[in-house]
Amino acid sequence: MGDSGAPETKLRGDVVLGDDWVTPNDDVSQELRVKRSRRSLFALRSSPLTRKIITFNLLALIILVAGILYLNDSRHGLVQQRASALVGEAQLVADVFEVQLPEGFAVNLANRGGVNVEDTLAGLSLRPGVEVLVYDATERLVGRAKAVELSPEAQAKQQGQTVISDTLAAVWGMVSSVFAQAPKVVAPDVERQLRRLLPAALSQGTRVDTLIDAQGGTVVAAATPVLQGTTPVGLVVMLSPAGEIDALARQERERVLQMFLVALLVSIGLSLVLASTIANPLADLAAAAELGRDRDTRKINPGRIRIPDLTARPDEIGRLSGALRGMVGALYSRIDSNEQFAADVAHEIKNPLASLQSAVGTMRMIKRDDQRAKLLNVIEHDVRRLDRLVSDISNASRLDAELVKEEEQAFDLMTMLGNLNRHLGEEARTKGVDYIVDMPSEPIFVLGLEARLAQVFVNLITNAISFCDEGDAIRVWARHRSNRVLIVVEDTGPGIPDEALSKIFKRFYSQRPEEHFGNNSGLGLAISKQIVEAHGGVIWAENIRPTEADITSEPLGARFVVGLPV
Repeated sequence: MGDSGAPETKLRGDVVLGDDWVTPNDDVSQELRVKRSRRSLFALRSSPLTRKIITFNLLALIILVAGILYLNDSRHGLVQQRASALVGEAQLVADVFEVQLPEGFAVNLANRGGVNVEDTLAGLSLRPGVEVLVYDATERLVGRAKAVELSPEAQAKQQGQTVISDTLAAVWGMVSSVFAQAPKVVAPDVERQLRRLLPAALSQGTRVDTLIDAQGGTVVAAATPVLQGTTPVGLVVMLSPAGEIDALARQERERVLQMFLVALLVSIGLSLVLASTIANPLADLAAAAELGRDRDTRKINPGRIRIPDLTARPDEIGRLSGALRGMVGALYSRIDSNEQFAADVAHEIKNPLASLQSAVGTMRMIKRDDQRAKLLNVIEHDVRRLDRLVSDISNASRLDAELVKEEEQAFDLMTMLGNLNRHLGEEARTKGVDYIVDMPSEPIFVLGLEARLAQVFVNLITNAISFCDEGDAIRVWARHRSNRVLIVVEDTGPGIPDEALSKIFKRFYSQRPEEHFGNNSGLGLAISKQIVEAHGGVIWAENIRPTEADITSEPLGARFVVGLPV
């Protein structure tokens, strides 16, 4: 029993993915290897995604370092540290002068009233580059001393190399000199700048200020009074070495820039590694897809295109690889199915065409009218068979597109089956076949295409009617089971041959009595299966036996079961 018909033929080739993919030649793999080698040699130039990854990583790093350099208060902290140290040193020197001051009369440091300023300054041990200035109460300079500065080589060794900072400063100087032509402002000498610090130090105590030397460097000045009792008789001013603060600030910047350079190299390396795990697999997938497109465009036999197997990756690229491989596999399966369908169609059409050709050729030689009438009946039967076959083939070929285009809607399955049972029940009873209906009283709503599902049940019921004789019975019943509904069509006909159970839903397969030859195209059950599966359901056929324990017993009839989600 069945409504699907042509001898079963094997597909010309199965779709195999991964390393087992069948390819007529190795051209595809060779082209992919060539593209991969070119990409590895020119990764930055050939991969926009790699360039974007590196650019954004570097941009974030540059912004971070620029923010650190801009917001870094190390210079301010260095000024405070040097100022604190200078204040302590200035107070120590002032104490040295204070212990030499006589008691009982006012002292003027300028007149050496008991204090030899030059000898006292000469006996001090000062840090290299530090300068001491001594003023009397009238803010007149009465003595000064400066420690010997270190040689440039010793300063460089002590401070460390600042190659990056110096290079950037030189570049910035050249750039700014091109765009900025403002006249250079020369700062007043340090002693003139000190004049604003002296009055406050004499009247209010120790004071600290930052000055600018002739080279534009920062100098920290600490001024503290020399007291005779509670009366200031002079001032001790200590100046930090010229450019010391700037050198220390450059060292701080140099360390930050060195860290930035190391981080830059590490970021580029990690970006390339990241790109190799993201951009390269994506490029392989794109290359495989483009290779298939290009080869199809050139009309060259490409074999089967290999999609790289990256499904072992636990990320989106693995998912994409699996999806592409599944899509390509489904595409090739569909191509093979279409080719097989075309071959089956050609085979099915040839049969009635051969019969027609034979009948027409024989008619030319027949003289008797009764034989001509018989041949005309054969021709008419073959024409109807061809018309039915072409119509069913047309419906089957359009089915996929129509199932996708049509919009699903919820409908009452019981109402639809009730209408079919009333109409087809009359047809069965006209043939002398009992028609039994057992349906739930409550409605059961299904989301789908009502007309297409109605086509399925029409095929099943009319198929059962065609196999039943007078006195047989057909029973159509349905049951609601949690999230599914089962619809069963049973008959007491001859049943289904065991060898046909696995073939009954194949296209053009038919197992009918001789008197029904040519009345069916063999596509009805195949179309029904396609519609049910498009709705997320299942359909199968089985024989009704006296006892399930004895599968060799003669069947009492056939049963078709359709399961649909609700």
